Amino acid sequence: MSTTVKAQARGRKENNKLRNNGYIPAVVYGFEVESQPIAVEEKDLTKTLREVGRNGVIKLEVNGKTVNAVMSDYQMNILKGQMIHADFLAINMQEELDVNVLVNVVGNSVGVSEGGLLQQPNREITITVKPSSIPESIDVDVSGMAIGDTLTVADVREKIEYTIVNDDEYTLATVSAPRVEDTEETDTEETTEETKTEE
Repeated sequence: MSTTVKAQARGRKENNKLRNNGYIPAVVYGFEVESQPIAVEEKDLTKTLREVGRNGVIKLEVNGKTVNAVMSDYQMNILKGQMIHADFLAINMQEELDVNVLVNVVGNSVGVSEGGLLQQPNREITITVKPSSIPESIDVDVSGMAIGDTLTVADVREKIEYTIVNDDEYTLATVSAPRVEDTEETDTEETTEETKTEE
């Protein structure tokens, strides 16, 4: 699914003015498109991304010409929670491309149920896929992970229908042991309570 977003050409020194008027400075480049600075309405882009997802294909209309594109990168104003710049990559719908997708961990880890801590060192992986088949995210099952286990790309490469670009050693999840400090604090508290009781 793709949705049309209208864009307008912009000068390279108009960014602040555009943002104040509800536009996001951007650039489009890629398949059959010369790199060009543009601007898109923030409300239109936000609405479109809600509909097609972060990796969805967008029909970008610039000066009467429409191209298929994906948002390859963006910058945010963390304090305001607003997008302040976007990069659009024009694509050939018949050719595969490399895209980053979110990794969702699913399942209840054995290690976590025993007090371990599940961590995700990397929350995205890069896959090779046709534009029409780009997923919003990929699920990986962590239910079999015990304390001390590490889940890497090598463990999921054959279980995922997409071609993963990352190396086998690329870490997706780990289950670490409970912090020693927490155990020591608990032991200290118990000892203190016992002492008070004896007194």
